[in-house]
Order: sequence, then structure tokens, then C-alpha cells
Amino acid sequence: MATKEVFIGGKGITKRIGIGGNNPVSIQTMWKEPITDVNDNSEKLDLILKKINNLQFLGCDIIRFAVPDMKSAASLCRIAAHTEVPLVADIHFDYRLALDCLKGNVAAIRINPGNIGSAENTRKVVEACRENGVAIRIGINSGSYPKELQKKVAAGEMTRAEALCETAVIESAVFEELHFDQYVVSMKSSSVEETVLSNRFYAQKYHNPLHLGVTEAGPLIDGIVKSTMAFSTLLNENIGDTIRVSLSSTPENEVIAARNILKECGRRTGGVTLVSCPRCGREGFDVHSFVERWQPELLAMDKNITVAVMGCIVNGPGEGKHADIGIAGAGGKAIIFKKGQIVRTVPEKDADTAFREEIQSL
Repeated sequence: MATKEVFIGGKGITKRIGIGGNNPVSIQTMWKEPITDVNDNSEKLDLILKKINNLQFLGCDIIRFAVPDMKSAASLCRIAAHTEVPLVADIHFDYRLALDCLKGNVAAIRINPGNIGSAENTRKVVEACRENGVAIRIGINSGSYPKELQKKVAAGEMTRAEALCETAVIESAVFEELHFDQYVVSMKSSSVEETVLSNRFYAQKYHNPLHLGVTEAGPLIDGIVKSTMAFSTLLNENIGDTIRVSLSSTPENEVIAARNILKECGRRTGGVTLVSCPRCGREGFDVHSFVERWQPELLAMDKNITVAVMGCIVNGPGEGKHADIGIAGAGGKAIIFKKGQIVRTVPEKDADTAFREEIQSL
């Protein structure tokens, strides 16, 4: 059964994105740096907007920003006034930060009613969101358990996954009592098993949209492995409406990883599919540096094609013959092939120029 539909954005110039229902699974990332100086620095604002645009081209739908103080709230409002990408304000402890963000073009608020101070503070945020047509994301992690659930977990009366789910139920009830249904739920753990089980438990009984994530997943490789295991399991059970791959790495890598997970799970189609060989002693072409240079540009292209980057003639037109376009090399030369047929041979120093010309012709 599909989850209910919640809308993110829609104010001002912001795109309106549906989460849940029959909408595609959306991709999120989180900004990695403080934004306190944006209001006083137009150059910093321009750099942030450029990076936001790049993330959008890579496939990012929603970006979350930490808002620890009033200067950050003002900065986020300024950033949100200049981009169509929905921006989410991540709020802890001080409900007034949420109210300040809602004065601008912020698309959603992330709070946890359990740490926002009081029921009255939560009501104020909910009413402001209702008035502005802004959704809320409830964020639950293993540090969010109420004390009574912490005691049950410590006593072995409840698993950590059950406690995550029960905490989400308790937090959701706050919004239901206020007759506010435009909210998304997330239950995150650094454990793949706990993340899968808590989301599975919740999805069996409730139909609110779920944001999937493995929190504190680790550096690039560890985080991608954990996220892939958790997301593929849940998505294949039709659980999950929006995802973030949390990495101790760049937002760009988070988005690329999420995009590829969704493609391999059959939840996102189109765009450039990039395949490349791992390189070996036969190498005649620097695959790694070529991929590093070209990956952001390729993934941002509005083309439904497969691109192969191969290190030698063995893996070139032969193993890459399924690709719409590919490149390989040997003896100081680069060859460009399409559907397994060599269409151009150039000195390796001219590989990028020739490749660009050929891919633009597709």
C-alpha cells in the first residue's frame, strides 16, 4: 500500500516535490559547512548557489542545512530566496529558529518534538508550518529515545529497532493530535539491521512517508556499503520514499551514490550510466583520472546513454560494445568507439577534446 503524499516546497520560486504516494523516490543530501557569514558575503552566497545547482544537475532533489543559530536562519532564508531547489532547515532545541526560517522560502522543517522544549513550542512550529504550507520531517535516531524506552532497551525488554519505531510513533502522535498530516518520518541507526527493522516495523502499521538513511555510516566505502544494503532491502519491499546516503565525504558523492542505488534498484531511470574498468597491468589509458575528470559532467548530462571508459584494447570495444560511446587507449593513442565500432583514433593528449566532440554528437 502506498504511503500518503506530502509536499516539499512550493513557496516562491521553489520547486514543489511530492514525497510518498506514487511519486518517485527523491534524493537528499546535507550541506557540510556553516552558513553563518552568507548575509555579509555575496561571494560566499554565489559559491553556495553554484554548488546547489551542481548538486541539482547530479540528481539531488532536496538539500538540508543545519541551523544552529539565528545568523544561520537568516542566511538560509537568503540562500532559499535565490534557488528553486527545496531547502530544509534542520532544527534542534530552539523552536524560534524554525519560526525564523519560516519567514523565508524554506521548503521544510526538520524537528524532533522530543527535543524542541515543550508541547507548546511544537504547536507554534506546526501552526507556522500549516500557515506557510511547509512540511515537517520528524528525525529519530538512537539518541532520541524517551527515558522510559531507554530503560526498556537496557533491561532487554525491547530491541533498539523496536525503540526507534516506538519513538517515531510517539512523535507522530504529537502532529496527529494537532491535525497536521504533512510530515515525513525518519528512523536512523548506524546499524544496517536496526535501520531495516525499525522502518519495516513502522511501515507495517502506518502510512506516513519514510525518509531512509543509515546515520553515521562512515567514510566513502563503508557508508556506501551500509546504505546500499539497507536501502536495497527496504526499497525492494516498497518501503522508503526519499533517501540520503550519509557519508564522511562530499555532498556530491552522497548524491551520486544515492542515484546509483536507485538505478540499480529500478527506482530511477534515464541519465548517463557510466561503466569503467578497474585497471590492470595491461593499462594503456589512464582510466582513473579520466573518470575523475568526466564523472560530474557526464552525470549532469540530459542524455539517456551508457558511457564506457576502458584501460586497454582488450576491455575496449570488445567488453564495452554495449556502450553508446566509449574510450580506451594503447601506445599513446586514445580510441573512441560507439556500439563496439571504433570511430576515431587520436593522440592521448587530445582524448578529452575528441571525446567531447563525439559525445555531443549523440
